[in-house]
Amino acid sequence: MAKISTQSRTDLLIHIGIIVSLLLVLFLGFFFVYLPFTTNHGEAITVPDLKKMNVEALEDFLDTKDLNYEVDCTFVANVPPLTIISQYPLPGAKVKEGRKIYVTVVSRTAPLIKMPKLTDMTHRSAQMLLKSVGLAEGNISYVPDMAQNAVLRQMYNGKEILPGQPIAKGSKIDLELGEGLGTAQFAAPSVIGMPLDEAKIAIIGAGLKVGQQMEVAAQEDQAPGSVVRQNPDAGSNVRIGDVIDLWITPHTGEPAENEDIPQ
Repeated sequence: MAKISTQSRTDLLIHIGIIVSLLLVLFLGFFFVYLPFTTNHGEAITVPDLKKMNVEALEDFLDTKDLNYEVDCTFVANVPPLTIISQYPLPGAKVKEGRKIYVTVVSRTAPLIKMPKLTDMTHRSAQMLLKSVGLAEGNISYVPDMAQNAVLRQMYNGKEILPGQPIAKGSKIDLELGEGLGTAQFAAPSVIGMPLDEAKIAIIGAGLKVGQQMEVAAQEDQAPGSVVRQNPDAGSNVRIGDVIDLWITPHTGEPAENEDIPQ
């Protein structure tokens, strides 16, 4: 076995120099030859623009670029399912071979959310709330009501939908708004002597609203359950959406809480 001669100081320095040189060669070879060879050092791939591409074609496309990908799903209304809407790294970025590209894809089905309460809100507030929860505004209709531009009913597919009911994100919600009281005046219809049901039909048919309904004691010539007084009186000037209060006799003929008809 060969032995390192250390008979002189010169021999010792020579051997130390040889060892240091070998270590330096190994060090430089590892960082400047081995690592660049195994990691493709200096070789960069330009990230392509994947937006609007269908995710089903993504794997084959990225294989040709020597890139991998990972998918995250979300729902966006009015965007075709499986469409890529965002990516990272961004298009044009320089990455190494085999780099993973993170893409966000529109899901096939919309998630269910709880329908918010829009009634009694202003139209503007309802619009903002719909947008914040991921719903869209549908058709707008107006009905006579003193609460101008307030939401009176919220509907989905022609039917009223109550707060808390499940609904698909992105659905369109139709709104029924108050039109406010009209400026044109007309004479209030007379419903005195009518049964309550007929009186309600006459009031609503005239574009008015039924207000309070109070029972009063019936006189000898007054039928049970009939209207004996209204306010405003018949012939008074009213506008679309005005309220008509009614005083009616008990349906059973029993004494009413109010014995006298208010004057």
